[in-house]
Amino acid sequence: MKAPRRPSSGDLKDLRDQIACGEDSTRQFKSDVKNPESLAAEMVAFANAEGGRMFIGVADDGSAPGLSASDVRRVNQLIGNVASQFVRSPIEVRTENVALGHGRVIIVLDVPKGIDKPYFDKNGVIWLKNGADKRRINSREELRRFFQFSPQFHADEMPTRAGVDALDKLRFRDFLKREYGLDYPDSPGELAGLLRNLNLADDEGHLNLAGVLLFAEHPDWIVPQFVVKAVRFPGNAITASEYMDSEDFAGPLDKVFADALAFVMRNLRKVQERGASVNSPGVPEVPKEVFEELLVNALVHRDYMVSAAIRLMMFDDRIEIISPGHLPNNLTVERIQAGNSNIRNPVLMSFAAKKILPYHGLGSGIKRALEKWPDINFRDDREGCLFTATVWRKGAKSPLERGPRSAPSHPAAAGEVSEGVGRNGFYGATHDGYGTISGTKNEQRILSACREKRSVTVDELAIRLGVSVRTVKRALAALQGKGRLRRVGGRKFGYWDVIP
Repeated sequence: MKAPRRPSSGDLKDLRDQIACGEDSTRQFKSDVKNPESLAAEMVAFANAEGGRMFIGVADDGSAPGLSASDVRRVNQLIGNVASQFVRSPIEVRTENVALGHGRVIIVLDVPKGIDKPYFDKNGVIWLKNGADKRRINSREELRRFFQFSPQFHADEMPTRAGVDALDKLRFRDFLKREYGLDYPDSPGELAGLLRNLNLADDEGHLNLAGVLLFAEHPDWIVPQFVVKAVRFPGNAITASEYMDSEDFAGPLDKVFADALAFVMRNLRKVQERGASVNSPGVPEVPKEVFEELLVNALVHRDYMVSAAIRLMMFDDRIEIISPGHLPNNLTVERIQAGNSNIRNPVLMSFAAKKILPYHGLGSGIKRALEKWPDINFRDDREGCLFTATVWRKGAKSPLERGPRSAPSHPAAAGEVSEGVGRNGFYGATHDGYGTISGTKNEQRILSACREKRSVTVDELAIRLGVSVRTVKRALAALQGKGRLRRVGGRKFGYWDVIP
């Protein structure tokens, strides 16, 4: 062990002055550290903030009993192991042993500001500084808000709890053979290493979100919120209980794509081509390629930090594809129509290009769809955190006659009131034309859920209703404002009290 540095009287005074300032968001005191997971959480919190310094051998009250020589060896070894094995990505830390005299030592541990945020502990938990303490991120919505400007962070790289045993072996085997000419690995260790190299799993052998969505046998068992919910309504508005066709699509991403596309095609009208015989089968009223491009765009570029399903709604005059998440960064509707794009989910995009989906290149999907069918409107709803593509069906009024492309007008766009549909997540009384569905049905279902489980969380409600977290929060606020619901206690240990 390197001998502790004996500080000059000035250095020791500076050390004591720092300790005398007490703990804050950049200083943490520990009389000793023995739990590697607890130390990892502290390191992660510092790295996700502006960095910080930990004084090990200093008690919470600022007294400095120091560490013995054997403790110093143990703690320094623990620090090295934690920084490299218990934190993702590994952190380069700096330590200094400062002698206090009488054989006692303080270890000064410096954790730098991270350049690869966000950092996780080995359990996939993200910790943030909260004054002198730390806190964990408790929801995807909070994580999305906190890191929405972080260019290093991508939702499809988020670790999950699924191990390599969740893989669809046949699907992954066929992909390896087709794309790389490789056989399926014989050993679990080889398989885990291959998945890491393909950026589908982390160092602990857990599949990340991209690995689950692309190659898990049952992705909906692991991430049930990331499905496609489809309904074919009669007429041009959502109805209370009538629908002509309805289905939820789950499974690996290519299966979800194929099933959702088949749903659209079977609900489109067929028209006779000019000059074709009366016995000809006819062609779809809107070219199939339009929906291929829009569905791929929705699956690959949606915001996977929003816990909600993609919604596909078909009416007599239009088809709406509603994706969770508004356009990222500085993108606008005008820019995506011109072919501009940002990479939100790079792993999913790279695998889509490997013939898993009919992906034709970054920024080309929207342009291709418009070339095939100009009557498409797009709306970027930043407040509601939704992006909607509306395809107007053959014979419907031209979008150019209705107004600007980014703001289509149809009966539900003005907030037409209609009762919701009691399945597939389409609940609510008011529909704004772009997928924001809210109102009495949502509120009734929330009240029912709160009666069944008083500790139900916002995320659980969003999954149960098939809507965004933002929509649930609005409904909860409305119920509290009406005196129908009351929150008792804090967020962690509180519960909902339904008022008769």
